Amino acid sequence: MKSFLLTAALFAASYSLALAQPGSGGPTPTTPTAPTAIPLDGGVSLLLAGGVVYGMRRLKERRRK
Repeated sequence: MKSFLLTAALFAASYSLALAQPGSGGPTPTTPTAPTAIPLDGGVSLLLAGGVVYGMRRLKERRRK
């Protein structure tokens, strides 16, 4: 329990140091009404493909038993 509390305290203390780009403010839109473009397609598709592969593997293992 003590090691968990120590680890949690270290994570909480180092939160401000772990910012990827401190002070950058992020991307700015080209027009005032346009939303900023965030590339989510690549990561989401890889996670989805990994989930499908994992699910197929689990089904294959379940059928063997």
